[in-house]
Amino acid sequence: QVQLVESGGGLVQAGGSLRLSCVASGLTFSRYAMGWFRQAPGKEREYVASINWSGGRTVYADSVKGRFTISRDNAKNTVNLQMASLKPEDTAVYYCAAEGEAGSFAHWGRGTQVTVSS
Repeated sequence: QVQLVESGGGLVQAGGSLRLSCVASGLTFSRYAMGWFRQAPGKEREYVASINWSGGRTVYADSVKGRFTISRDNAKNTVNLQMASLKPEDTAVYYCAAEGEAGSFAHWGRGTQVTVSS
């Protein structure tokens, strides 16, 4: 079955940077779009960014545009999220997601915690 494993979370000061990675298995990685979502305490999960199968098209939530960069390496079945100029409001559990056959995000990792201190 599909397995997504995130890494790279941690504690960082406001203005700092972190790089999240997600390794996928159990799917033909290069066929599917990948995405990152996040969920802050007491809030619903929200979309952060996504990247198409080839890496040629990326989309970002307005809240992270210009600060976060999503990328993928199809040879390594990996999708990354480079986060810069982090703010306390970026504090959340970050989830990696893979597109399913129906075109929506159907597979999810367990998440990695990102905490930004002020």
